[in-house]
Amino acid sequence: MGDSLMTVIAIFLAVILMFLFPMLSVSERTDDISQLAVETAVSKFVDDSRSIGKITMANYDELVSALNATGNSYDIELEHKVLDENIGKKSAWTDGTVVGENVYYSVYTSQILDRLTKENVDYQMKEGDILVCTAKNNNTTLSQTLRSVFYSTSSNNASQVSAKHTGIVTAGRNE
Repeated sequence: MGDSLMTVIAIFLAVILMFLFPMLSVSERTDDISQLAVETAVSKFVDDSRSIGKITMANYDELVSALNATGNSYDIELEHKVLDENIGKKSAWTDGTVVGENVYYSVYTSQILDRLTKENVDYQMKEGDILVCTAKNNNTTLSQTLRSVFYSTSSNNASQVSAKHTGIVTAGRNE
């Protein structure tokens, strides 16, 4: 009876060592590769958009397809911080580049996508504006599932794969 129990325990440990650890390792590497692909896609989208001064539907579709190629689904958040140089106060300074004088207001994803899809026009930005793009996966990856089973942790819905990139618009319409 003792030998049978030891044999079952040995087989159980062999299964863990031969299958679960390598599967966990491979799934974590897959998430690392997805992370790199997402960072690259988000950076390319922001850099392309800020260098031409507008967000086009083609650029946005390219971002979405690059993210979907990783096999995960993502929440994409866009924020355009519009430089409002109209101070509204009388000042002794005549130069608008004085620190603390410029104010930004934000335009978010839904407004930007409405302009791209419903109005079917490019979303224009001007020089000095700031563009922020964030992508976070909203599904559970294999690595997260295995980790929660193997380490007996509960999933806290934290995204495993995410990227954020910000850039100042260098070209665009001048007002």
